[in-house]
Amino acid sequence: MSAEAGPATRTGLDEHVRRVRLPADRRTPAAARAVVRSVLAEADLDELLNEALLLTTELSTNAVEHARTELDIEVTADQAGLTVTVSDFAAGPVDELTVGVRNLATDIAEVAERGRGLLLVDHFASRWGTTYLRTGKGVWFRLDRADRRGKGPTTPAPPASATQPDGAGQTAVPSAGAMNALMQTTPDPYAEDPLPDFAAGLLTRVAEMVGAAGGVVRLDRGDGQGAQVLARYGRQPRAGNDLLRVPLAVHRPYAGELELDAAPTAYAQPLAMLTAERLSLHLENDRLRRADVRRQAWLTFLAEASELLAQSLDVELTMALVPQLVVPRLGQWCAVHTTDEWGRLRLAAASHADESMLPQLHASLREAGPDSVLARLREASRNGTRTPLGAPMEGFAVPLIARGQRLGTLAVGRHQRHRQDPDEIAVLEDVARRAALAIENARIHAERRRVAQTLQQSLLPPVLPVVEGIGFAAEYVPTGGDVDVGGDFYDVVPLPDGRWLVVIGDVSGKGVQAAAVTGLVRDVIRVLAGDGKPLPEVLARLNETLVERGAGRYCTLALAAVGPGEGDQLDVGLHLAGHDRPVLLRSSGGPAAFVGTGGTALGLLDAIASPTAQLSLEPGDCLVFYTDGVTERRRGRELFGTGRLRDAAAPLAGYSADVVAARLRATAINFSVEEPRDDIAILVLRNDALPDR
Repeated sequence: MSAEAGPATRTGLDEHVRRVRLPADRRTPAAARAVVRSVLAEADLDELLNEALLLTTELSTNAVEHARTELDIEVTADQAGLTVTVSDFAAGPVDELTVGVRNLATDIAEVAERGRGLLLVDHFASRWGTTYLRTGKGVWFRLDRADRRGKGPTTPAPPASATQPDGAGQTAVPSAGAMNALMQTTPDPYAEDPLPDFAAGLLTRVAEMVGAAGGVVRLDRGDGQGAQVLARYGRQPRAGNDLLRVPLAVHRPYAGELELDAAPTAYAQPLAMLTAERLSLHLENDRLRRADVRRQAWLTFLAEASELLAQSLDVELTMALVPQLVVPRLGQWCAVHTTDEWGRLRLAAASHADESMLPQLHASLREAGPDSVLARLREASRNGTRTPLGAPMEGFAVPLIARGQRLGTLAVGRHQRHRQDPDEIAVLEDVARRAALAIENARIHAERRRVAQTLQQSLLPPVLPVVEGIGFAAEYVPTGGDVDVGGDFYDVVPLPDGRWLVVIGDVSGKGVQAAAVTGLVRDVIRVLAGDGKPLPEVLARLNETLVERGAGRYCTLALAAVGPGEGDQLDVGLHLAGHDRPVLLRSSGGPAAFVGTGGTALGLLDAIASPTAQLSLEPGDCLVFYTDGVTERRRGRELFGTGRLRDAAAPLAGYSADVVAARLRATAINFSVEEPRDDIAILVLRNDALPDR
């Protein structure tokens, strides 16, 4: 055989020619083999099949891998043999190759991976060479029917898995069929885990080709389980000089090797290297696939963690949730420390995969000293960077930073059997960022709640006055879990003439502006009523104030001036300014009834109507005032309504004001499982001249 400048050309009626152009993808070698197989069948050259398919696979694979352009495949067959030319459209020379050496084993061991395909061509082809065109370059080979490396056309080919012994008793050149079978062994694309069977097939073929008594493929996936046997052939390889080891060319965290119980001589070494490279390629695919699946799992985990953290607006609950998310998936233990107002770290929550180790974990986290875990946590919080933790609490600490503020640290211990890989560390840092943001949001929510509660309390009387013969009781439930300040309020104000003014109102809207208008209404009523102004004038002056300074908000009010009447009665002068009518409960029996006459809400019109209703409360009678948060309490599409309120109040006639207010509040709240959409305010006025039930 020799390398020549161009393929030999033949002409004649018995010539079979096929030319195709194929794309540069992984299916091209199979398509090229199909073309060669069809031409060989037409030309009745079946004895050249193994060598032709092997060399076509090598040339087309090399062209796809290195040229990365479309390929032109030209196949010519005649009575004497076959010529195949593989051309690409990439610039540059074909890899240089010294072909004067006839020892394939030595050649394979000395040249780079890209030259091994040409070594096989040089070994099996009758002739081969290269072609250079303006559009690219090509490699061709010729297989002569009468040549076949010294074997005549009538010499039967050995089995695919066999080798041919030479006269010295050593393993000779593997047959083309065996090489072809080795190169075309591929994983089952439909198997759930094709690698074990694929590795076993490769190991079996190469062991039979080199005459090895045994072999094994070991693989360490870097998952903490160490090296595992992926495939085994024959007996366990024996340690000694006759053991052939070839490392698998895979990227971290994968590592592995191929072992054969055969001397690293003749063809054993290069064939083992070739097998290891084919196996390594598919192991790399497996590593990338598993990494992709793992990253998808981490993305799902982060999404679920974010959803769980976002659902909690309680600071303590949020901090307790973080270690539960981390352990044991991302570490053996986890601790969350927060920074107080003096910059000191305080343990907020901790978790361990082994609950019996929690006391020891807490003790280690409390230890002081320059080399303690707490000192490393302070360093991480101060520097704002990931900081390793030394033994015995091996792991690392990640700062908790949200919106530029350092909130504390998230400390995570290493897994029991291995360290966290870069993907896990990146996920932990992401968890720390999300946890810090959730903690900061919970703190902001808690601060808003505290401010809202403080502001709401400033708009309500701290206590109701204790007046002989008159009972006062109130219940208040803010909307939205005390986060927003509502516009509902109530008050009991002393009048200059010795009577008491009962006030309940509802300013439209919520938030700071509604609270400001509520405070304005409350203060104006106190000032005007304290000056002894009649209630109609109080309402008129308040309406003017809201029209001018209410910022477009309006207010409904119920005012009741209460004072002693004849005997044990209480006289009540009731004024309603757009407010719901109160419920009157008679201790003597009879149905509960709504009393009063509706008027105009304040802050909408320049002039208002405020009719006065006079009524008397006998001993034990109650007058129940409320806001629309009670009657508009929802259960789906159903409202609590005034009818339910009246029916719920009727059995409470004769009870004390405290009992009536508390029972009505419980009835309204229990009507629905939802949080109140509006403030609920209930104010009860009772004639206490008789003892209550």
